[in-house]
Amino acid sequence: MLVERMTKNLSTESIFSRKYGLLGKEEAHDNAKRIEEICFASADEHFKAEPDGDGSSAVQLYAKETSKLMLEVLKRGPTTAAKPEVPVVDTPLEPADTVFDISGGKRAFIEADEAKELLSPLTKPGNAYKRICFSNRSFGIGAANVAGPILESIKKQLTEVDISDFVAGRPEDEALDVMRIFSKALEGAVLRYLNISDNALGEKGVRAFEELLKSQDNLEELYVMNDGISEEAAKALSELIPSTEKLKVLHFHNNMTGDEGAMFIAEMVKRSPNLESFRCSATRIGSDGGVALAEALGACTRLKKLDLRDNLFGVEAGVALSKTLSKLPDLAELYLSDLNLENKGTVAIVNVLKQSAPQLEVLEMAGNEINAKAAQALAECLTALQSLKKLTLAENELKDDGAVLIAKSLEDGHWDLKELDVSTNMLQRVGARCFAQAITNKPGFVQLNINGNYISDEGIDEVKDILKNGKNSVDVLGSLEENDPEGEPDDDDEDDKEEEDGELDSKLQGLKVEQDD
Repeated sequence: MLVERMTKNLSTESIFSRKYGLLGKEEAHDNAKRIEEICFASADEHFKAEPDGDGSSAVQLYAKETSKLMLEVLKRGPTTAAKPEVPVVDTPLEPADTVFDISGGKRAFIEADEAKELLSPLTKPGNAYKRICFSNRSFGIGAANVAGPILESIKKQLTEVDISDFVAGRPEDEALDVMRIFSKALEGAVLRYLNISDNALGEKGVRAFEELLKSQDNLEELYVMNDGISEEAAKALSELIPSTEKLKVLHFHNNMTGDEGAMFIAEMVKRSPNLESFRCSATRIGSDGGVALAEALGACTRLKKLDLRDNLFGVEAGVALSKTLSKLPDLAELYLSDLNLENKGTVAIVNVLKQSAPQLEVLEMAGNEINAKAAQALAECLTALQSLKKLTLAENELKDDGAVLIAKSLEDGHWDLKELDVSTNMLQRVGARCFAQAITNKPGFVQLNINGNYISDEGIDEVKDILKNGKNSVDVLGSLEENDPEGEPDDDDEDDKEEEDGELDSKLQGLKVEQDD
């Protein structure tokens, strides 16, 4: 009875818990237990000394002694080496906006009044915008004069700036003045990302951004696509940017750089050892420029994505590139379509990939005049590339002879393969069936493109049957609108044709290609 009355009167642990907080709970518990033991012992002795009493004086003594000891401990405070209590911070339920983007909606001109309204969020004190995108809106002089002071006021907090396609339709003189205003306003901003694509810069435009470009030492991503980057513009760009050592992404798609301009781009690449993604597609670069770029890329040993499509490299540049590829152990995506590699350049490249790039996930080599003579080397390479997710060999001249070899190399393994494009390769019934058989049991496969070939109606039916009977449905078969069931490949010299027919028969027997009933 005495114990119940005592414990109902005080809860020392809860008081200490409030004092010490969550992190001091262990110490609070220890102190409370110690006080309770001392005071209970004192009260118990008092109770025994008054056997005729009802115990109320003992309870009073217990309460008095407990209160005194508690007060002493509370004044002293926590003494353990527990971690300090984490302060409570008033954080908003949602993070403040850090991205300001006006690129959505209809493409339009912007003048001064609209610019004031549109950019007003950037003028609010304490705004947290770090990334801005002004793309798809055309700034005139009036709008630029409004934007300039605003950008200058927040440039210290900016890390990413997208001013691609922001002077479309403006007269050249006005466009250059707008670029200079933006360049001056953003000078000194410590940017990691800069996109100045789609502005038809040319050399004048590049130099209009001189103040901005010269102040950039920390860029990690630079996009200069569809900008009319000629030899002179490429030279200016290479001269103006003081450091590209931190660059991870450098994209030059769709310019008129040529071989001469490629030399300056190559100089930038040499100074960019941390590049992970390089795109220099559709830039009119020929053999000399291709060789220079290929050699420069040897310094970029962290490269993961390389896109050189739609240039005029030719065989020599292809061979030079093959020597560089062995230095790129992390390469995951390789885009080499439409480079005029021919068999020799192709074989040089795939022989290196076979040894150095087992991790490759994307390989595109469309439009390179590859025929059946390169198929064996290509097949050996593909056998080693077990991580492939996408393979594009469209617009070549593989014919059924090459198709049989390549399809066989894909049949075993390659469980991650999602897309296979062998359209426009002069394939007929046998080649189409081989490719269908190669992918029919691959889980997650998405699309087989055999369009633009010479596959008979009977052959198409057989392809569909193969797909239906495998793990993938016929839905993975792409469009056949451009297939010509009545067409035939160009006739070779009769002796060559007879030799190829004999080789094909032999290969088909080895592959056990399903025959008609």
